[in-house]
Amino acid sequence: MSRAAIRYAKAILQKSNENNTEAVVFGDMQSVYKTIEDSRELQAVLQSPVIKANDKKEALLKIFSGQSEITHSLINILVANKRTSLLGNVAKSYIDLYNEVQGVKVATVTTAVPLSSELEGKVMSKVKELTGSEKVTLNNEIDPALIGGFILRVGDIQYNASIANQFGNLKREFSKSI
Repeated sequence: MSRAAIRYAKAILQKSNENNTEAVVFGDMQSVYKTIEDSRELQAVLQSPVIKANDKKEALLKIFSGQSEITHSLINILVANKRTSLLGNVAKSYIDLYNEVQGVKVATVTTAVPLSSELEGKVMSKVKELTGSEKVTLNNEIDPALIGGFILRVGDIQYNASIANQFGNLKREFSKSI
């Protein structure tokens, strides 16, 4: 994350704390982040130096019309400062800061296929045991290149139990032997 995005996120978190709307803005930022991540066209519009700032502002306010006043003011500030390209990063930074303040641990599990609800429950309980925290959010990312198994990331810790990783280790061992 850029330092500018983190500064904007901290300012928005502080403003939402003052208004007791942290959870509402958290929902907004999740929506903003997901919308931008899922739309290459929107990313291109936000990055484009050719598109006028007012057109970007109008489009963003229309796309996020159901969001809170704080989110709308963030969009206005980013447009005024010619920083609309930071919107997705600001949203992600806010999500991370909010989770940190709330004591929520975020775990990401990457699998070749989507997790079943039973397996998701097992992973959640293991992450809670590892982190010692009852507040855990689990993100499931899909990567067919893993072939099977999983990669679990919690904070700075990563555990790679994927078949692709095991094949890679085997390949390295064979390379050393020759």
